[in-house]
This record gives sequence, C-alpha cells and structure tokens, in this order.
Amino acid sequence: MGIEPIFDAHTWELVPFHFWSLVFFVFGCIVGSFLNVCIYRLPLGMSIVTPPSHCPHCQYAIPWYLNVPLVTWLALRGRCKNCAAPISPRYFIVELLTGVAFLSCWLAFGDASRPLPSLLAALVYAVFLAGLIVATFIDFEHFIIPDEITYGGMAVGLVASFLFPPLHDVHTLTAGMWESMLGMGAGAGIIYAILRLGKLLFGRQRLKLPVDTKIVFTETAVHLPDREIPYEELFYRQSDVIALRARTVELVDRGYRDVMVRLALRSGWLEIGGERLNPDAVPYLEAVSAEIILPREAMGLGDVKFMAAIGAFIGWQGVLFSLMISSMIGAVAGVTLIAMRRREWSSRMPYGPYIALAAAIWIFGGKKIVHAIFAM
Repeated sequence: MGIEPIFDAHTWELVPFHFWSLVFFVFGCIVGSFLNVCIYRLPLGMSIVTPPSHCPHCQYAIPWYLNVPLVTWLALRGRCKNCAAPISPRYFIVELLTGVAFLSCWLAFGDASRPLPSLLAALVYAVFLAGLIVATFIDFEHFIIPDEITYGGMAVGLVASFLFPPLHDVHTLTAGMWESMLGMGAGAGIIYAILRLGKLLFGRQRLKLPVDTKIVFTETAVHLPDREIPYEELFYRQSDVIALRARTVELVDRGYRDVMVRLALRSGWLEIGGERLNPDAVPYLEAVSAEIILPREAMGLGDVKFMAAIGAFIGWQGVLFSLMISSMIGAVAGVTLIAMRRREWSSRMPYGPYIALAAAIWIFGGKKIVHAIFAM
C-alpha cells in the first residue's frame, strides 16, 4: 500500500493540529523518563537496559504503574514508594523539559499541509534536543560528556542528514551528508584550536593551600583537602606536569624532606628531588605542602567531540553561531555566579550546557537572527 495514504495532507488536516501537539508532549515526557536513566547510569558505566528502573537507595524495582512520567513524582511527592527516600527533582525537571522540547519541535516545524517532511524535521530535531538534554545534565554534575552521546550524536547526525537533506537546506542525499561532515569538521576543529590556544595561555593553575596541607597521590587521582581530581582530567599532553614543593614526602617504603615533586604521567616519570621513578611503581604518595601547580585545559576533549556531534546536525553555520552565543552565555553565567559568591574565578565550569543552549537557540530561530543582522 505504501506510506503515501498515511501521510496524505488532506487526511492530516482533518485531525486537529494540537492533537499532535499533545502527542509530541506526552511522547517527549516518556522519552524524558528514559533520559533520566541515561543521565544517572552513563557516567557510572552502567547499562541503560538492565537492570530495570529501581530506587537507588533501597533497590526497589519500580513497577510500571509507579513509573508514569511527571504524574508519579508528583503523586509520591518526590519520594520512593517503598523506603520514602527523596527522589531528586531532576527526574521531574528532565521529563517536563523533554516534553516541552518535543512539543516545541512540533510547533516550530509541524505542518499538516506537508505532513511527512514536517514530521521528519520535528522528530530529527527532537532526537537532537534529547541528546543535548542528556549531555547538559551529565556535564553539570560530572564535568564530562560521555562518548555514547558525542560519538553516537555524530553517527545519528550523519545518518539523519543523509536520509533527510532538508535538515541542512539542501535537496540531495550526498549534499546533506557533505554538510553534516563539514559541520563535524568545523565543530571539532574550532574547539580543538581553542583548546590548544587556551593551553598555551592558561595551561597551569597555581593553587594556594593551607600550611602543611596533606596531598595524596593514588593510582587514579590526586586528592586535595576539598576535592579529588582524576588524572585523566589533568594529563592530556606529554608536557603536562603536576609540580609542588613538599616539606615532606612519604612513599610506601621511604620518605623525603624539603624536595621538589614533579609528576608527568603522560611522559611516564615521577621526580622527587633529583631522583626519577616510574609512576607505575609508586601506587601511593603522600606529600605535605602549601601550594600545588596543576596542568589545566581551557576546555576538555569532551567539548571537542560534543561540538562535532552538534555540527553533524546543524552544519558549520550553526557551529559558528553556537560558539559565539555559548561564549556570551557562559561569560554572563560565570560572572553572575561569581557576583553571587557561588563560585570562584579559578573554579571549573562546564561548557557543554552553554553549547547545548546555543545550539537549541539556533534551530528555533538562530538563522532568522543571523539573517536579520546581515540585513541590517
């Protein structure tokens, strides 16, 4: 029979437009429930399929009738039915936000007179926004964007662009794929260039510590009094080095006094005083110091891959727009938080959420903004 009768314009115009608005909102809330699973499990390396939904406090398996988006959280007043432990408002917020995002996609791109292309556009952008939502909440909490989101986003964006070229305002399959690849290249290339430049200009962070602060180096992270920093967040290049002047240094089998400690994990050496050691042979090191110098990045590689995934959906023009707008949003947010004493100048700030917000602005009106600016 084919799909033509299903997407006949006359048939769709018989159904009220906002019936589909309701469908998109409800479907978005259901997807939002799944996104909550991704937000919780992906950073922990857990499967998003098994085990089924359960309370993280008492491991109570949540039955389907207690897993209704929005309704269940409100009915239970944000608490587990079994143990009464609090359930984060994030679950409700993500479900509502996803529902609103899906609804917005239909309102912006839905057209009953052109049902098939408008439905495809709304669905593709809805999937795109779902990925942005997952990345945003994970980055806010963990300062990472998982590869499942970035590499997966590149793949989905490339396939969507090939099958639906109007995503990039072109009409052939090869042109759509080319625009997607160009967007990926522009996104990754520009952010990587900024990362390298930031490394040259701001590649070291000097932290002043209370006198006689204990600093512990384990096999996976450096432990400061107020935080734990995994090595993968510090060591990216061969030249990255942690340095400190230590009053005392204690290893498992010996100790040192008043020495310089330098650790270059990528280059494979640990220097204590004038002695060079293999870091793999030193599973534990405890130093006492009042200062430590850490390598740092203007951005992480996760942001590079994230912008590439965004470029796969919105092309190089959207990448440039997102970069400029996200910089403005991030600057305003950072200064506001500092003014409110919610963060320090030297504290970390996730950049992924601002890129995501800028990309959302692009698909809902960024092109019109750019055209208006150039028209002026």
